[in-house]
Amino acid sequence: MPAIDIFKVFTLEAAHRLPNVPEGHKCARLHGHSFRVEVHLSGAIGEHSGWLMDYADVKKAFQPIHDRLDHHYLNDIDGLDNPTSERLAVWIWEQLKPALPLLSEIVVHETCTAGSRYRGE
Repeated sequence: MPAIDIFKVFTLEAAHRLPNVPEGHKCARLHGHSFRVEVHLSGAIGEHSGWLMDYADVKKAFQPIHDRLDHHYLNDIDGLDNPTSERLAVWIWEQLKPALPLLSEIVVHETCTAGSRYRGE
């Protein structure tokens, strides 16, 4: 069967501040984002099922991460003391990869026009 990429999108609301930006930078102040997280998986389409993975299983794997991040102050979460979108993408990957071996990419949108992409490299 052919290889395919699939993705599922999740949203979460969270506050943070960036402690390592230059003095006076707006991101040093407490602020929040409506984050959009894309979870991408890659692999072969199942011959019998016709799909790579059930989207419900992707949602189930992501739910504990959503629960830890949504409506929380990201700086208080272990491993996110400097929660840039780049570091958040890596952190989500590290949490999710054990549950989703076919994980191929995490995309974190912190605004409608800016975000980060991590492929586990």
